[in-house]
Amino acid sequence: MLAQLDQVDERFAHPQWLLQALKEDWPEDWPALVQANNQAAPLWLRLNQAFDGPSVSAALQDDGLVVTGHEAADSAFKVEPSRAVKDLPGFAQGKFSVQDPAAQLAAGLLRCEPGQRVLDACAAPGGKTCHLLEHHPDIDLLALDRSATRLRQIEENVKRLGLAGRARLLRADAARTDDWWDGKEFDRILLDAPCTATGVIRRHPEIKWLRNPAQVDEAVAAQSTLFTALWPLLKPGGILLYATCSVLKCENSGQVANLLEQYPDAVAEFQETAWGRESTPGRQILPGEMEMDGFYYASLRKQA
Repeated sequence: MLAQLDQVDERFAHPQWLLQALKEDWPEDWPALVQANNQAAPLWLRLNQAFDGPSVSAALQDDGLVVTGHEAADSAFKVEPSRAVKDLPGFAQGKFSVQDPAAQLAAGLLRCEPGQRVLDACAAPGGKTCHLLEHHPDIDLLALDRSATRLRQIEENVKRLGLAGRARLLRADAARTDDWWDGKEFDRILLDAPCTATGVIRRHPEIKWLRNPAQVDEAVAAQSTLFTALWPLLKPGGILLYATCSVLKCENSGQVANLLEQYPDAVAEFQETAWGRESTPGRQILPGEMEMDGFYYASLRKQA
């Protein structure tokens, strides 16, 4: 009887449709992926660059926590045991934010330069917005979100981190460009696209039970709509960084491959990295790899 139970898919605690999708997309990796989804994620923080890292770390250690850095994200550090972030010394003073190392990679991948006009198209809750401002104080950043509640989250994070006034925050649907765009092209666009969030199930276990195949199709359609709206707003020679916290290829490599076919002036460019795996035309991190959440990135440059 026990041997029979060991062969039943229910033992993986995933709905059958999702388990099948993971098997199809990651035939060699799905067992480890599922196992990672069923384990609690560590608490990762991002150092605010306005503060001294060793001093912040020392204060956390003095409070009885073990602090560990991350090999792929310079500003990331893990604290153990996990604790409510508001109870950590330094949080209220804006010395750090909660953000997984995988999400922290976006700021470097966008390759911003001083003075550039940058769009964070789907910005809430503001982790990547704030990270960009911390690392690139001289950019002209516009952050959008269509939800008033979520936009307030960005405002609160920007204020806590001492970044108020450094970016324009606007309630708007990024796909409806006639409602908000001023006609000036962007040098960089971060499209952290709405997705099924199947890469962060270990942080939000309810995701696997709330999602269904129809929602996957809706996410794919929304991603395509956003790209179609935003690509014309990018300057020739500019970069659009496409990102999701999904592990489904239809939202990631498959999506971007389709977009590249539709837009001949879009060219994927990606350097070999020490993190993730090639998932042409980008790179995919699976949950648990290097202790990170599942994330996909593709860097697309517009030909001049």
